[in-house]
Amino acid sequence: MKKIGMLGGMSWESTATYYKLLNEGIKEKLGGLHSAKIILSSVDFEEIEKFQHSSLWDETAVILSNEAKAIQDAKADFLIICTNTMHKVVPQIEKNIDIPILHIADATGEVLVEKEIKKVALLGTKFTMTEDFYKNRIEEKFDIEVVIPNEKEQDIIHKVIYKELCLGICNKDSRDEYIKIIKRLEEEEECEGVILGCTEISMLIKQGYVDIPIFDTTEIHANAAVLKALS
Repeated sequence: MKKIGMLGGMSWESTATYYKLLNEGIKEKLGGLHSAKIILSSVDFEEIEKFQHSSLWDETAVILSNEAKAIQDAKADFLIICTNTMHKVVPQIEKNIDIPILHIADATGEVLVEKEIKKVALLGTKFTMTEDFYKNRIEEKFDIEVVIPNEKEQDIIHKVIYKELCLGICNKDSRDEYIKIIKRLEEEEECEGVILGCTEISMLIKQGYVDIPIFDTTEIHANAAVLKALS
């Protein structure tokens, strides 16, 4: 079994979900008392968040690169970054380590192709929804059209993530707002599925709340890591 390097803490709530999913996945595949071999480094999200909202991405890249090197030094075989947004700085991190990074957008794109999805909505932080590092990767690598919410909807989604979900708060009114946005994207934009492109959104939205297929990037990423660990 390969050793999984987890770079987490962004936020720790979603990292805890990753840890659970990885161990459950290994147990399901191997049975018995098997569990995942994991090296985990968890950062202080307060520091990262301030840099994000000040557009100081190079500073975040330095922090995460240093943590990634520590994970590599601890003999991890590959790395997963337990957040969608910080995949923005993957190119900088890759320059500083020799082990491969299992990219969350690639894992998601592969599942979308498997499910024959050609047009998908993307929910996440404003950074993930509006910048090229995530949306363009799926569109160009997997030939899938990615639709983002309008500006007002983006503001709602982003605020709920940082003010509620990253603090472990699941608010029914916020869930209703997300459901309303998802339904509009399905009906007006004719999206065939929706990417929960922030690792915390799965705390709020489950498949039973909407009819459209949802693609939980936390679960997808963890499943891909399990398969890579056992390959």
